Amino acid sequence: MNFLRKVPLPRTSNVFSRPVFRSFSSGIDASKMTTTLTTQTKERIPKEDLKFGQSFSDHMLEIDWEMKDGWGAPRIVPYGNMSISPAASVFHYALECFEGMKAYKDADNNIRMFRPDKNMQRLNSSASRLSLPAVDEDQFLECIKKLLVVDKSWIPEGQGYSLYIRPTLISTHPYIGVAAAQNARLFVICSPVGPYYPGGFAPVKLLADPANTRAWPGGTGDTKIGGNYAMGIGPGQDAIKKGYAQCLWLFGDDLQVTEVGTMNQFWFWKNKETGRPELVTAPLDGTILPGVTRDSILKLCRSFGEFDVTERQYTLHEVMDACTEGRMIEAFGAGTAAIVAPVNGFTYLGQDFNVPLDSDDPSAMAGKLTMRMADTIQGIQYGEIPHEWSVVVPEN
Repeated sequence: MNFLRKVPLPRTSNVFSRPVFRSFSSGIDASKMTTTLTTQTKERIPKEDLKFGQSFSDHMLEIDWEMKDGWGAPRIVPYGNMSISPAASVFHYALECFEGMKAYKDADNNIRMFRPDKNMQRLNSSASRLSLPAVDEDQFLECIKKLLVVDKSWIPEGQGYSLYIRPTLISTHPYIGVAAAQNARLFVICSPVGPYYPGGFAPVKLLADPANTRAWPGGTGDTKIGGNYAMGIGPGQDAIKKGYAQCLWLFGDDLQVTEVGTMNQFWFWKNKETGRPELVTAPLDGTILPGVTRDSILKLCRSFGEFDVTERQYTLHEVMDACTEGRMIEAFGAGTAAIVAPVNGFTYLGQDFNVPLDSDDPSAMAGKLTMRMADTIQGIQYGEIPHEWSVVVPEN
Protein backbone atom coordinates (compact mmCIF):
# COMPACT_ATOMS: atom_id res chain seq x y z
CA MET A 1 0.00 0.00 0.00
CA ASN A 2 1.26 3.48 -0.89
CA PHE A 3 0.67 5.47 2.30
CA LEU A 4 2.16 8.59 0.74
CA ARG A 5 -0.80 8.97 -1.58
CA LYS A 6 -3.22 8.94 1.36
CA VAL A 7 -1.72 11.99 3.06
CA PRO A 8 -3.87 15.15 2.67
CA LEU A 9 -2.12 18.05 0.98
CA PRO A 10 -1.09 20.80 3.43
CA ARG A 11 -2.16 24.36 2.71
CA THR A 12 0.40 27.14 2.43
CA SER A 13 -0.97 30.69 2.43
CA ASN A 14 2.02 32.50 0.92
CA VAL A 15 4.97 30.46 -0.29
CA PHE A 16 6.78 33.58 -1.52
CA SER A 17 7.20 34.67 2.11
CA ARG A 18 8.27 31.40 3.72
CA PRO A 19 9.98 32.18 7.09
CA VAL A 20 13.78 32.27 6.86
CA PHE A 21 15.31 30.33 9.75
CA ARG A 22 19.06 30.81 9.30
CA SER A 23 20.39 34.17 10.35
CA PHE A 24 23.74 35.65 9.38
CA SER A 25 26.36 37.58 11.33
CA SER A 26 26.99 40.02 8.51
CA GLY A 27 24.68 40.76 5.61
CA ILE A 28 25.42 41.39 1.94
CA ASP A 29 26.65 44.93 1.30
CA ALA A 30 26.52 45.95 -2.36
CA SER A 31 28.64 49.05 -1.65
CA LYS A 32 31.63 46.77 -0.93
CA MET A 33 31.52 45.31 -4.42
CA THR A 34 34.84 44.83 -6.21
CA THR A 35 35.05 44.43 -9.97
CA THR A 36 37.75 42.66 -11.96
CA LEU A 37 37.13 42.99 -15.67
CA THR A 38 38.12 40.31 -18.14
CA THR A 39 41.15 40.94 -20.34
CA GLN A 40 39.82 38.71 -23.10
CA THR A 41 36.17 39.01 -24.05
CA LYS A 42 34.43 35.94 -25.40
CA GLU A 43 33.42 35.43 -29.00
CA ARG A 44 29.79 36.44 -29.53
CA ILE A 45 27.34 34.07 -31.14
CA PRO A 46 24.95 35.75 -33.61
CA LYS A 47 21.70 36.24 -31.76
CA GLU A 48 19.79 34.22 -34.35
CA ASP A 49 21.96 31.19 -33.46
CA LEU A 50 21.62 31.40 -29.67
CA LYS A 51 20.69 28.19 -27.85
CA PHE A 52 19.19 28.35 -24.39
CA GLY A 53 21.78 28.01 -21.64
CA GLN A 54 24.71 27.16 -23.92
CA SER A 55 26.69 30.41 -24.02
CA PHE A 56 27.60 32.75 -21.17
CA SER A 57 28.58 36.38 -20.68
CA ASP A 58 32.06 37.64 -19.79
CA HIS A 59 31.56 38.07 -16.06
CA MET A 60 29.99 36.47 -13.02
CA LEU A 61 29.11 37.53 -9.49
CA GLU A 62 30.37 35.70 -6.38
CA ILE A 63 29.69 36.18 -2.67
CA ASP A 64 31.02 33.79 -0.03
CA TRP A 65 29.44 33.09 3.34
CA GLU A 66 30.83 31.63 6.57
CA MET A 67 28.87 30.75 9.68
CA LYS A 68 31.05 32.92 11.95
CA ASP A 69 31.51 36.04 9.83
CA GLY A 70 28.45 36.01 7.59
CA TRP A 71 28.54 37.31 4.02
CA GLY A 72 31.79 38.57 2.58
CA ALA A 73 32.29 41.37 0.04
CA PRO A 74 30.59 40.78 -3.33
CA ARG A 75 32.88 40.53 -6.31
CA ILE A 76 32.39 40.63 -10.06
CA VAL A 77 35.03 38.52 -11.76
CA PRO A 78 35.66 37.08 -15.24
CA TYR A 79 33.46 34.08 -15.97
CA GLY A 80 35.36 30.90 -15.21
CA ASN A 81 35.53 27.65 -13.32
CA MET A 82 35.34 27.65 -9.53
CA SER A 83 37.61 25.77 -7.16
CA ILE A 84 35.85 24.13 -4.21
CA SER A 85 36.52 21.05 -2.13
CA PRO A 86 35.36 17.70 -3.53
CA ALA A 87 34.00 17.10 -0.02
CA ALA A 88 31.68 20.12 -0.31
CA SER A 89 28.24 18.97 0.79
CA VAL A 90 26.60 20.42 -2.33
CA PHE A 91 28.00 17.38 -4.17
CA HIS A 92 26.90 14.81 -1.62
CA TYR A 93 23.62 16.05 -0.15
CA ALA A 94 22.24 18.37 -2.85
CA LEU A 95 22.48 21.50 -0.73
CA GLU A 96 21.84 23.96 -3.55
CA CYS A 97 19.05 26.17 -4.82
CA PHE A 98 18.76 28.61 -7.68
CA GLU A 99 16.59 31.13 -9.51
CA GLY A 100 15.69 31.85 -13.12
CA MET A 101 15.10 35.43 -14.26
CA LYS A 102 15.82 37.66 -17.24
CA ALA A 103 17.09 41.09 -18.24
CA TYR A 104 15.79 42.89 -21.33
CA LYS A 105 16.73 45.89 -23.47
CA ASP A 106 13.88 48.26 -24.24
CA ALA A 107 13.51 50.54 -27.25
CA ASP A 108 15.54 53.27 -25.47
CA ASN A 109 18.42 50.86 -24.71
CA ASN A 110 17.55 50.71 -21.01
CA ILE A 111 18.12 47.50 -19.06
CA ARG A 112 14.89 46.15 -17.59
CA MET A 113 14.03 43.33 -15.21
CA PHE A 114 10.64 41.70 -14.62
CA ARG A 115 9.47 41.47 -10.98
CA PRO A 116 12.95 40.63 -9.64
CA ASP A 117 11.76 41.06 -6.04
CA LYS A 118 9.73 37.86 -6.43
CA ASN A 119 12.83 35.91 -7.44
CA MET A 120 14.69 37.22 -4.39
CA GLN A 121 11.83 36.15 -2.12
CA ARG A 122 11.68 32.70 -3.66
CA LEU A 123 15.46 32.28 -3.37
CA ASN A 124 15.20 32.84 0.36
CA SER A 125 12.28 30.44 0.56
CA SER A 126 14.38 27.73 -1.10
CA ALA A 127 17.43 28.54 1.05
CA SER A 128 15.35 28.27 4.20
CA ARG A 129 14.09 24.82 3.22
CA LEU A 130 17.72 23.60 2.86
CA SER A 131 19.03 25.41 5.95
CA LEU A 132 21.27 27.54 3.74
CA PRO A 133 21.98 31.12 4.80
CA ALA A 134 19.44 33.85 4.18
CA VAL A 135 20.17 36.48 1.54
CA ASP A 136 19.66 40.24 1.93
CA GLU A 137 17.14 40.54 -0.90
CA ASP A 138 17.53 44.25 -1.71
CA GLN A 139 21.32 44.21 -1.48
CA PHE A 140 21.70 41.05 -3.51
CA LEU A 141 19.46 42.49 -6.18
CA GLU A 142 21.68 45.59 -6.29
CA CYS A 143 24.67 43.31 -6.87
CA ILE A 144 22.89 41.61 -9.76
CA LYS A 145 22.05 44.99 -11.28
CA LYS A 146 25.73 45.96 -11.15
CA LEU A 147 26.61 42.74 -12.97
CA LEU A 148 24.03 43.53 -15.65
CA VAL A 149 25.56 46.96 -16.19
CA VAL A 150 29.02 45.42 -16.61
CA ASP A 151 27.72 42.85 -19.10
CA LYS A 152 25.09 45.05 -20.77
CA SER A 153 26.55 44.40 -24.22
CA TRP A 154 25.62 40.73 -23.76
CA ILE A 155 21.89 41.52 -23.60
CA PRO A 156 20.66 40.86 -27.16
CA GLU A 157 18.28 43.40 -28.64
CA GLY A 158 14.84 42.66 -30.05
CA GLN A 159 11.52 41.15 -29.05
CA GLY A 160 11.98 37.70 -27.53
CA TYR A 161 15.69 38.20 -26.90
CA SER A 162 17.03 38.57 -23.37
CA LEU A 163 19.81 37.75 -20.94
CA TYR A 164 18.90 34.78 -18.77
CA ILE A 165 20.13 35.25 -15.19
CA ARG A 166 20.91 32.28 -12.95
CA PRO A 167 21.50 33.12 -9.25
CA THR A 168 22.67 30.00 -7.42
CA LEU A 169 23.37 29.25 -3.75
CA ILE A 170 25.47 26.20 -2.87
CA SER A 171 27.04 24.68 0.23
CA THR A 172 30.84 24.73 0.03
CA HIS A 173 31.17 23.16 3.49
CA PRO A 174 33.88 20.46 3.15
CA TYR A 175 32.14 17.85 5.28
CA ILE A 176 30.81 14.43 4.34
CA GLY A 177 28.03 14.39 6.88
CA VAL A 178 24.35 15.23 6.83
CA ALA A 179 24.38 18.65 8.48
CA ALA A 180 23.60 22.29 7.82
CA ALA A 181 26.22 24.14 5.78
CA GLN A 182 28.94 26.05 7.61
CA ASN A 183 30.19 27.63 4.38
CA ALA A 184 28.31 28.66 1.26
CA ARG A 185 28.74 30.50 -2.02
CA LEU A 186 26.21 32.63 -3.82
CA PHE A 187 26.98 33.23 -7.47
CA VAL A 188 25.30 34.54 -10.61
CA ILE A 189 26.00 33.64 -14.23
CA CYS A 190 24.23 35.02 -17.30
CA SER A 191 23.35 33.53 -20.67
CA PRO A 192 22.09 35.41 -23.75
CA VAL A 193 18.99 33.70 -25.15
CA GLY A 194 16.66 34.07 -28.10
CA PRO A 195 12.89 33.56 -28.46
CA TYR A 196 11.66 30.28 -27.03
CA TYR A 197 9.63 29.82 -30.23
CA PRO A 198 11.79 31.44 -32.94
CA GLY A 199 9.37 30.39 -35.68
CA GLY A 200 6.17 31.11 -33.76
CA PHE A 201 4.24 29.05 -31.24
CA ALA A 202 4.58 25.26 -31.41
CA PRO A 203 1.81 23.58 -29.39
CA VAL A 204 2.81 20.50 -27.42
CA LYS A 205 1.29 17.17 -26.48
CA LEU A 206 1.73 15.84 -22.95
CA LEU A 207 2.03 12.40 -21.37
CA ALA A 208 0.02 11.99 -18.18
CA ASP A 209 1.82 9.12 -16.45
CA PRO A 210 0.62 8.22 -12.93
CA ALA A 211 3.74 6.11 -12.37
CA ASN A 212 5.86 9.20 -11.63
CA THR A 213 5.24 11.91 -9.03
CA ARG A 214 7.00 15.27 -9.10
CA ALA A 215 6.28 16.37 -5.51
CA TRP A 216 4.41 15.30 -2.38
CA PRO A 217 3.05 16.82 0.84
CA GLY A 218 5.78 17.96 3.19
CA GLY A 219 8.43 17.74 0.47
CA THR A 220 10.23 20.42 -1.52
CA GLY A 221 7.88 20.92 -4.46
CA ASP A 222 7.40 24.60 -3.66
CA THR A 223 11.14 25.36 -3.77
CA LYS A 224 13.53 25.84 -6.68
CA ILE A 225 16.15 23.24 -5.84
CA GLY A 226 18.07 20.88 -8.11
CA GLY A 227 16.54 17.74 -6.68
CA ASN A 228 13.11 18.73 -7.94
CA TYR A 229 14.43 18.81 -11.49
CA ALA A 230 16.83 15.87 -11.41
CA MET A 231 14.05 13.36 -10.76
CA GLY A 232 12.08 14.59 -13.78
CA ILE A 233 14.83 14.06 -16.35
CA GLY A 234 14.28 10.32 -16.75
CA PRO A 235 10.48 10.46 -17.08
CA GLY A 236 10.85 13.47 -19.38
CA GLN A 237 13.21 11.60 -21.70
CA ASP A 238 10.85 8.64 -21.71
CA ALA A 239 7.97 10.92 -22.70
CA ILE A 240 10.00 12.39 -25.56
CA LYS A 241 10.88 8.90 -26.82
CA LYS A 242 7.15 8.16 -26.95
CA GLY A 243 6.49 11.28 -28.99
CA TYR A 244 5.42 13.72 -26.29
CA ALA A 245 6.97 17.03 -25.31
CA GLN A 246 6.71 16.82 -21.52
CA CYS A 247 5.16 15.00 -18.59
CA LEU A 248 1.87 16.11 -17.10
CA TRP A 249 2.55 15.49 -13.42
CA LEU A 250 -0.14 13.79 -11.32
CA PHE A 251 -0.48 13.08 -7.61
CA GLY A 252 -2.56 10.66 -5.56
CA ASP A 253 -5.15 7.99 -6.25
CA ASP A 254 -7.59 10.63 -7.50
CA LEU A 255 -5.04 11.87 -10.11
CA GLN A 256 -4.66 15.45 -8.96
CA VAL A 257 -2.99 17.54 -11.68
CA THR A 258 -0.01 19.50 -10.38
CA GLU A 259 2.44 20.83 -13.00
CA VAL A 260 3.65 20.16 -16.54
CA GLY A 261 7.35 19.49 -17.15
CA THR A 262 9.08 22.38 -15.37
CA MET A 263 6.15 24.78 -15.76
CA ASN A 264 2.91 25.66 -13.99
CA GLN A 265 -0.18 24.38 -15.83
CA PHE A 266 -3.37 26.29 -16.70
CA TRP A 267 -6.67 25.08 -18.19
CA PHE A 268 -9.26 27.45 -19.65
CA TRP A 269 -12.68 25.81 -19.82
CA LYS A 270 -16.38 26.29 -19.26
CA ASN A 271 -17.21 25.42 -15.68
CA LYS A 272 -19.38 22.30 -15.56
CA GLU A 273 -21.69 23.72 -12.88
CA THR A 274 -22.05 27.35 -13.94
CA GLY A 275 -21.23 27.24 -17.65
CA ARG A 276 -19.01 30.30 -17.16
CA PRO A 277 -15.51 30.51 -18.64
CA GLU A 278 -12.96 29.66 -15.95
CA LEU A 279 -9.16 29.64 -15.79
CA VAL A 280 -8.02 26.89 -13.41
CA THR A 281 -4.60 26.10 -11.96
CA ALA A 282 -3.34 24.14 -8.96
CA PRO A 283 -3.02 26.00 -5.62
CA LEU A 284 0.14 26.85 -3.73
CA ASP A 285 -0.35 23.97 -1.32
CA GLY A 286 3.32 23.17 -0.77
CA THR A 287 3.69 20.89 -3.80
CA ILE A 288 3.57 23.58 -6.52
CA LEU A 289 6.40 25.92 -7.47
CA PRO A 290 5.22 29.53 -6.97
CA GLY A 291 6.11 30.69 -10.46
CA VAL A 292 6.55 34.40 -11.08
CA THR A 293 4.87 34.02 -14.46
CA ARG A 294 2.08 32.02 -12.79
CA ASP A 295 1.46 34.81 -10.29
CA SER A 296 1.55 37.41 -13.07
CA ILE A 297 -1.03 35.54 -15.16
CA LEU A 298 -3.38 35.17 -12.21
CA LYS A 299 -3.16 38.86 -11.33
CA LEU A 300 -3.62 39.99 -14.93
CA CYS A 301 -6.60 37.70 -15.57
CA ARG A 302 -8.29 38.76 -12.35
CA SER A 303 -7.81 42.39 -13.35
CA PHE A 304 -9.60 41.71 -16.65
CA GLY A 305 -12.76 40.69 -14.81
CA GLU A 306 -13.92 38.76 -17.89
CA PHE A 307 -13.97 35.21 -16.52
CA ASP A 308 -13.53 33.28 -13.30
CA VAL A 309 -9.98 32.61 -12.09
CA THR A 310 -9.59 29.66 -9.73
CA GLU A 311 -6.70 28.20 -7.74
CA ARG A 312 -7.73 24.80 -6.39
CA GLN A 313 -6.95 21.14 -6.39
CA TYR A 314 -8.46 19.48 -9.45
CA THR A 315 -8.13 16.09 -11.06
CA LEU A 316 -7.27 14.67 -14.44
CA HIS A 317 -10.81 13.27 -14.53
CA GLU A 318 -12.13 16.85 -14.59
CA VAL A 319 -9.75 17.72 -17.42
CA MET A 320 -10.74 14.64 -19.43
CA ASP A 321 -14.44 15.39 -18.90
CA ALA A 322 -13.96 18.98 -20.10
CA CYS A 323 -12.31 17.66 -23.26
CA THR A 324 -14.86 14.96 -24.04
CA GLU A 325 -17.85 17.19 -23.21
CA GLY A 326 -16.63 20.03 -25.44
CA ARG A 327 -16.11 22.46 -22.56
CA MET A 328 -12.36 22.82 -22.94
CA ILE A 329 -11.39 26.16 -24.53
CA GLU A 330 -7.58 26.03 -24.42
CA ALA A 331 -4.62 25.17 -22.17
CA PHE A 332 -1.05 26.30 -21.61
CA GLY A 333 1.98 25.93 -19.38
CA ALA A 334 3.66 29.01 -17.89
CA GLY A 335 7.26 29.76 -16.92
CA THR A 336 10.22 32.10 -17.25
CA ALA A 337 11.72 30.64 -20.42
CA ALA A 338 8.64 30.57 -22.65
CA ILE A 339 6.14 32.79 -20.76
CA VAL A 340 3.39 30.48 -22.06
CA ALA A 341 3.48 27.19 -23.97
CA PRO A 342 0.24 26.13 -25.72
CA VAL A 343 -1.00 22.59 -25.12
CA ASN A 344 -3.04 20.86 -27.82
CA GLY A 345 -3.49 17.44 -26.25
CA PHE A 346 -2.40 14.75 -23.82
CA THR A 347 -2.48 10.99 -23.42
CA TYR A 348 -3.50 9.01 -20.35
CA LEU A 349 -3.20 5.20 -20.27
CA GLY A 350 -3.17 5.03 -24.05
CA GLN A 351 -6.21 7.26 -24.56
CA ASP A 352 -5.68 10.52 -26.45
CA PHE A 353 -7.44 13.75 -25.52
CA ASN A 354 -7.41 16.76 -27.82
CA VAL A 355 -7.27 20.30 -26.47
CA PRO A 356 -8.49 23.15 -28.73
CA LEU A 357 -6.20 26.01 -29.66
CA ASP A 358 -8.43 28.64 -31.28
CA SER A 359 -11.88 27.44 -32.31
CA ASP A 360 -12.31 30.49 -34.56
CA ASP A 361 -9.05 29.97 -36.44
CA PRO A 362 -8.12 26.39 -37.45
CA SER A 363 -4.64 27.58 -38.49
CA ALA A 364 -3.83 29.17 -35.12
CA MET A 365 -0.93 27.68 -33.16
CA ALA A 366 -2.10 29.06 -29.80
CA GLY A 367 -5.37 30.03 -28.18
CA LYS A 368 -6.62 33.59 -27.77
CA LEU A 369 -5.91 33.73 -24.01
CA THR A 370 -2.49 32.13 -24.48
CA MET A 371 -1.60 34.77 -27.07
CA ARG A 372 -2.99 37.54 -24.89
CA MET A 373 -0.86 36.47 -21.94
CA ALA A 374 2.27 36.20 -24.09
CA ASP A 375 1.74 39.62 -25.67
CA THR A 376 0.82 41.37 -22.42
CA ILE A 377 3.64 40.01 -20.29
CA GLN A 378 6.22 40.48 -23.03
CA GLY A 379 4.98 44.03 -23.56
CA ILE A 380 5.56 44.73 -19.87
CA GLN A 381 8.97 43.08 -19.88
CA TYR A 382 10.24 45.27 -22.73
CA GLY A 383 8.70 48.48 -21.38
CA GLU A 384 6.13 48.78 -24.17
CA ILE A 385 3.30 48.51 -21.67
CA PRO A 386 3.94 50.77 -18.64
CA HIS A 387 3.71 48.70 -15.47
CA GLU A 388 5.27 48.59 -12.00
CA TRP A 389 6.46 45.03 -12.70
CA SER A 390 9.04 46.32 -15.18
CA VAL A 391 12.09 47.59 -13.29
CA VAL A 392 14.62 49.84 -15.05
CA VAL A 393 18.22 49.15 -13.97
CA PRO A 394 20.16 52.39 -13.30
CA GLU A 395 23.51 52.55 -15.07
CA ASN A 396 25.31 55.20 -13.04
